[in-house]
Amino acid sequence: MVKLLIGHKGSGKTGQMVQLANDSVATSNGSIIFINKNQRLMYELKHEIRVICMEDYEHITNIDEYIGFIYGIISSDHDIETIFIDSILKHADVSLGDLPEFIDRLKAISEIYDPNFVVSISAEKEEMIGVNFEGCEILN
Repeated sequence: MVKLLIGHKGSGKTGQMVQLANDSVATSNGSIIFINKNQRLMYELKHEIRVICMEDYEHITNIDEYIGFIYGIISSDHDIETIFIDSILKHADVSLGDLPEFIDRLKAISEIYDPNFVVSISAEKEEMIGVNFEGCEILN
């Protein structure tokens, strides 16, 4: 399942995502991953959550490399229940035009390997042209 938090910058998506991640610790039977651009949120997240800072992986520069990175995370831990991706448009030069393919690929990964994805996107739904929202849940 792919869940989306959408809205412009400053609309509270990151805070909501941190709360969702922290709340999921109590009910999760698997690993929780939180991918963020930098280490800013590291101390707001519970210690059970694996935090990945994309600044540490500056050579991931496009959507194909980013998806490959996600496959690497999944291959290293077969118990992943949820992967949170905060502010995807700030990672690896991902643009609004990349979102349709990116979300479709996340849906395919979720179907095959079973992790849930929660992704925050700094855009309104109307701006996300070409995105197939079927199979996605909008959280806000």
